[in-house]
Amino acid sequence: MSLFKKEEELKKKSEEKKSPVVKTVQQKFWEFWKNLLFAAIAALIIKTFLIETSRVPTGSMEKTIWVGDFLFVNKFIYGSSSPRNIPLTNIALPYFQMPAIREPRRGDIVVFEFPGDKDELTPVEISNYVKRCIAVPGDTVAVVDKVVFVNGKEAPRASQIQYMNNYVTPKGIANPRIFPQGSAFNEDNYGPVVIPRKGDVIILSLNNIEQWRTIIDREFGKRVVTVEGNQIMIEGKPVQSYTLKQDYFFMMGDNRDDSLDSRFWGFVPREKIVGEALMIYWSWDPSIPFSDFLNLISTVRLNRIAKLVH
Repeated sequence: MSLFKKEEELKKKSEEKKSPVVKTVQQKFWEFWKNLLFAAIAALIIKTFLIETSRVPTGSMEKTIWVGDFLFVNKFIYGSSSPRNIPLTNIALPYFQMPAIREPRRGDIVVFEFPGDKDELTPVEISNYVKRCIAVPGDTVAVVDKVVFVNGKEAPRASQIQYMNNYVTPKGIANPRIFPQGSAFNEDNYGPVVIPRKGDVIILSLNNIEQWRTIIDREFGKRVVTVEGNQIMIEGKPVQSYTLKQDYFFMMGDNRDDSLDSRFWGFVPREKIVGEALMIYWSWDPSIPFSDFLNLISTVRLNRIAKLVH
């Protein structure tokens, strides 16, 4: 046997001895990245189709939900959807939505995308709000001296409902911030108004066009309603009525005197509803900056963690 062949055989035997170790390292390396990828996919599926997270930035739902509470949101109950926007940006994304297990009900605590102020086509910033569903499509809602009535009956009061202002604004004293524009309503004496539902035919007139202008524009995704003389136009065509394309809901905060809600900015379209608030998974005092972490962590509200919201 030649010297060259002997060297080749020795080299081959040496590699065979090392290969199990090398193989084990390679297997562990690829298994690590495979498991990491599977975990990332699982987390994405859970976040997309099952559970969303939401932070509570305002006190409109106190004392049911506090500022600084972090919520798990049940997405699949109202129909899971793919991501609606790029996180931390105002860039909206096309999305698809799965069928709902059920529709929102009166009394549900609902997480939804803020539709915008009463005269805005789109909100300045994409953000999630948390409110209680007071009325569903087809209901008639009214507020009489701060007491809410739905379909002529007093609505059930949340156990943690609160009023910060003992004064009641009398009926007939209009608040210009209230929806719809031009109404004589205020936050303490409101309505009655009928909550729109898909397929409703709205007879349009010069007296009510301001109530429906923004809703119609939003359903088209652009400004389409104009008034020329005594004629109401949609996309430049004269109309006398309009058929609604989706259902709407009326939302209010449990902190009734400190809540910007449907009384101020109008109805929430079905497409904006994200899910039902499920549970508080974390809570602390948000007034302390994150840079002061030691003080911030000392404000953790342990008694609120894992608390179901209802």
